[in-house]
Amino acid sequence: MELWLAIVLIAAALGIGALVGILLRRRVAEKAIGSAETEAARILDEAKKDAEKEKREKLLEAKDEIHQQRSEYEREVRERRNELTKQERRYQQKEENLDKKTAALEKKAEQLAKKSQDLDKDKEALEELKKQETEILQQISGLTAEEAKAELLRDLEGEITHEAALKIKESEARIKDTAEEKAREILSQAIQRCAADHVAEATVSVVPLPNAEMKGRIIGREGRNIRSIEQLTGVDLIIDDTPEAITVSCFDPVRREVARLALEKLIIDGRIHPARIEEMVEKARKEVDATIKAEGERAVYETGVRGLNPEIIKLLGRMKYRTSYGQNVLDHSIEVSHIAGHLAAELGVDVNAAKRAGLLHDLGKAVDHDMEGTHVSLGVELARRYKESELIVNAIEAHHGDVEARSIIAVLIQAADTISAARPGARRENIETYIKRLEKLEEVTSSFKGVESSYAIQAGREIRVMVKPDQISEDEMVLLARQIANKIESELQYPGQIKVNLLRETRAVEYAK
Repeated sequence: MELWLAIVLIAAALGIGALVGILLRRRVAEKAIGSAETEAARILDEAKKDAEKEKREKLLEAKDEIHQQRSEYEREVRERRNELTKQERRYQQKEENLDKKTAALEKKAEQLAKKSQDLDKDKEALEELKKQETEILQQISGLTAEEAKAELLRDLEGEITHEAALKIKESEARIKDTAEEKAREILSQAIQRCAADHVAEATVSVVPLPNAEMKGRIIGREGRNIRSIEQLTGVDLIIDDTPEAITVSCFDPVRREVARLALEKLIIDGRIHPARIEEMVEKARKEVDATIKAEGERAVYETGVRGLNPEIIKLLGRMKYRTSYGQNVLDHSIEVSHIAGHLAAELGVDVNAAKRAGLLHDLGKAVDHDMEGTHVSLGVELARRYKESELIVNAIEAHHGDVEARSIIAVLIQAADTISAARPGARRENIETYIKRLEKLEEVTSSFKGVESSYAIQAGREIRVMVKPDQISEDEMVLLARQIANKIESELQYPGQIKVNLLRETRAVEYAK
């Protein structure tokens, strides 16, 4: 019994202890909650105070800014009002000035109207006087006003025409004299400023031999050496009775030069056989190619022409070995370039274009032995191929008068080419040989049936043949031209080409009875 009582007491004590603990924890919690609420209230109060303070500061700043903007606005308004006031004053002043001017103009208009009325009256009076005077003159002269005017105009027209004719003749004579004198002066200055050598080139090459035995070695056993040289170089070796010399003949001057150099190298080396010949020909060809390039560059440097295509420079170098009537074509082209440049400078035209055209005018002669056509047509083709301007192309095409010269440069090239070719010592052919060649050309063409007359022109570069229209038809002219060309090729020797130009005149004859 006592045990159960003890247990009950212990349980009661534990329950009371637990209740007391709960009550204690609750009081502590309530106390903490009260402290937190107090702190929260304090923080809220401080926040409200800060917000009110910041609000008051923002309101003050806004009021200051509004006040500042209002002051600025009022200042601008005052300035604009002042400006408008000034403009209004200026406009008022201008209006007053315009009123004054209007009044003055009205006054002047009145004065002009009055003067106009006076002038009308004076004009009427003058017309009346003129009419009376005309009637008096008509009575005196016996002519009406229209007849007198026509007579006066006829007299004046005759006098003016006569005076104009006299003035024109005087001007033409003066201009002609002045032009001829100026032309002589310009040409003489151009020629004097271009000092050129006399002709010294040959159309064949002669290779000297050290002894008579060397001639046999060059021929070789059964002629194998000479055949090898001729085959490799494309030349003809002329071995005649001339002691210790061999003549190299070829239409192509470059091949002739290669053969000459190869022969000289073989003679110096002494070993002459087909294999050695082939080696020396190749060396000679390389030397000639190098010389061609160097000569082309020399021509460009001497004339001061820039921007040429490298292939054109090589073609210029090839002209070093080309001659025309004994005149070296490259030296002739350089000379023409200088003369054309001097003429262009005297006339005030493009000096560089004149020099360029002068240097290239005979470009076709570099290839006329290898290609069909005249050196003029070949030069034009080459110039166009290497993108030369039409100004240069026309100068090349017109330098022998084949086409019309379309620029001053082309005319200058014609003059410079003529000067270079016609100066003393320029060409080896003398006048007697030249005339005989032209006479022979005319004689060959006149030998055909149906030819009425023939004339060699352009220094023998063209033969014009007049045919009889009753014997030669238009279709037969083509055949006759071919026959004449074939006979010229077979019987005559000449440089370049000869143009055969046949002309057939159609005539209609009738008699009025």
